[in-house]
Amino acid sequence: MAEAHSAVAFSFTVTPDGYDVRINHEALKAVWESGVVSWKKRIGKLKNNIHNGVFPASLYSWLIVVTIVLAVQLVSYDPSFGFIQLIHLHIPYVNSASSSLLGLYISTIVFGTLIWIAKFLVLKYLLKLLLSYHKWIYEVHGRTSFTTKLWFTLIKLYGGRKPLLMSYQASIPKLPVPDLRSSVNNYLNSVQHLMPAEKYKEVETLADDFCKGVGKKFQRYLILKSWWATNYVSDWWEEYIYLRGRSPIMINSNYYGLDALLVHNTSVQAARAANLIYAMLMYRREVDREELRPILINNVVPLCSAQYERQFNTTRIPGIETDKLVHFKESNHITVYHKGRYFKVLIKHKQRFLKPAELEIIFQKILDDNSAPMEGEEHLAALTAGERIPWAKARQEYFNHGKNKTSLDAIEKAAFCVTFDTEPQEYDPKDPSKLDRYGKAMIHGKGYDRWFDKSFTFVVCSNGQIGFNAEHSWADAPIMAHMWEVVVTREHILLGYDEKGHCLGTPECEPPHPIRLHWEIPTPCIDVIESSFQVATKLMNDLDLHIMMFTEFGKGFVKTCKVSPDAFIQAALQLTYYRMENKFCLTYESSMTRLFREGRTETVRSCTAEVCNFALALNEGKPKSECIKLLNKAAETHQKLYRDTMTGRGVDRHLFCLYVVSKYLDIESPFLSKALSEPWKLSTSQTPHQQTDRLDLNKYPDRICGGGGFGPVTDDGYGVSYIIAGEDTIFFHISCKVSCPHTDSHKFGATLKKSLCDMREMFSKN
Repeated sequence: MAEAHSAVAFSFTVTPDGYDVRINHEALKAVWESGVVSWKKRIGKLKNNIHNGVFPASLYSWLIVVTIVLAVQLVSYDPSFGFIQLIHLHIPYVNSASSSLLGLYISTIVFGTLIWIAKFLVLKYLLKLLLSYHKWIYEVHGRTSFTTKLWFTLIKLYGGRKPLLMSYQASIPKLPVPDLRSSVNNYLNSVQHLMPAEKYKEVETLADDFCKGVGKKFQRYLILKSWWATNYVSDWWEEYIYLRGRSPIMINSNYYGLDALLVHNTSVQAARAANLIYAMLMYRREVDREELRPILINNVVPLCSAQYERQFNTTRIPGIETDKLVHFKESNHITVYHKGRYFKVLIKHKQRFLKPAELEIIFQKILDDNSAPMEGEEHLAALTAGERIPWAKARQEYFNHGKNKTSLDAIEKAAFCVTFDTEPQEYDPKDPSKLDRYGKAMIHGKGYDRWFDKSFTFVVCSNGQIGFNAEHSWADAPIMAHMWEVVVTREHILLGYDEKGHCLGTPECEPPHPIRLHWEIPTPCIDVIESSFQVATKLMNDLDLHIMMFTEFGKGFVKTCKVSPDAFIQAALQLTYYRMENKFCLTYESSMTRLFREGRTETVRSCTAEVCNFALALNEGKPKSECIKLLNKAAETHQKLYRDTMTGRGVDRHLFCLYVVSKYLDIESPFLSKALSEPWKLSTSQTPHQQTDRLDLNKYPDRICGGGGFGPVTDDGYGVSYIIAGEDTIFFHISCKVSCPHTDSHKFGATLKKSLCDMREMFSKN
């Protein structure tokens, strides 16, 4: 009750002797400070909105323009050709010499302001036109055309100075709708070599009928949407690919990330958690204040920053037919799971963020707490790992009021979730299976110790190693990779540990105690929880995951081959799949479309006829010169496809949106049904590395990140994620299903290693 009394800032009581007024000065001070912080945030937001609204111009440029106009006016020359006098006539003032002069000054300032507004609108439109030019991406490095050089110069000239995270958003162009016939032809080219002649002829006929018939109608609707919507793909992609899925998101949708594996910062679990969480909160503040520098390709071309907005304070809410993403404007706490219990941890004290040394004290209290979980609490998060409909019904029935609602709100409204694992994880070159267990711990854990609906769950292992599990619908992996890179670098450069492994610095206050969340979970709800846990267990047992640290060579060697590293690895993957299955398959490679506003991903159909020819030639032992020639041709084709997808000329998102239109119009399309039903037996993705310049890997080569991965997208296929971590290291995350007799992640990894080495041998002079 003490907390309740102290929370009352003002009380007024009438007594027989009169009245009694009591004022709690501490509470009033807290209310005042809270209001000050709130107004500071509003003013900061307004300032950023004004900055972004006039960008690439600046408020300082307004002062320059107005000063110049005033100076010209004062030397008795009218720069407005009479427009200032026209404004002057419509300004009310007292008819005197002094007021007339003041009115003239005001009129001149108004005219100067109008000139400045016209200037920044022209600059903004010009910047948008410049950013619509994409031929630069097709040019070979070192052989840039005069047009592109001029374009780069203009971008630097008109691109603005000191951009905020969202400064470029209004100038980034919209994603264009590709030509219908071009998309269909590109689709046909991508499957012709993968189908028997008769089957391909059938598909070709369907495609031709589609282009001449209902395809034109669907295309018109899509073009209309592109005029109206910011991005004609992203909202439908988020809804139909992610939020409407009713199957479990654990493994099937969520992805994971690992720590830097070659360096061990500290074995003190609470200290590692405190430093990284503090770094994450500082990163969140940079995102909120838009102080984070936007990603610029070649330090010139901006990528869309829209996905950063929902990285924190976001959760996925289950529904019967569809889920929804809920983002809270701010959150002053995180939630922690440890040994089956949930805790709410406040991250601020007197309007400032708690320091790492203070957070360490709180986390150590949680680790030292030996209280037992409440009934149903330990496996509660299994609801987020199982089927979506049972979770939606249980949430509505059992978590809509009372203690359960309060505690669930604490989890869903948290900045993010944290899990303290009770097992260690590590990379051990003498025991590669430990790395596989590490990956499994991050992608699914025990099936009940990660809140899979949260934007991300930060995992801290008992020996201080870290990782994360991220929900996929709110954004794509590069956004998490960006944060991961920044916070791990900040830990290394700015935070650090003492000789005993604890956080540097001393506590400046008595940190608030962690708040234990309480639950009243009835037996029927526990039955639903356990049922979801059984679904999660089945999924976990069916996942075959292998993480391979390939150290025979890396980016350094591939550069000497004068081949794109990504194209080189994709060729190795095709060679590996052929050696495993004695055939080729439709392959998904993720690319990004963030050169366009609210762009997300597009598919590179990387199993081309050219790469198949290369794989066959190398596998059959053809001469090295012939194999190298075929590899170069395959790499050129791959690079063109990748650039096409980045510049809005991809196939799959266009066909997907046409399919959605067909469903809205209730018109069946045999071609679209056929094209979109083909399975991706090989699903691949490259994890971006060094998106910032904060960490010099040449100076600190042991700081390479282990990357992350995802589950297979088909029952009889592979999911392969890779990160080119350094000049001589590549990490591969290979997943498939145990239940499929034809797939084996470890065998795939061993075959991939041989394929890569065979490709290296191809370039040897012997």
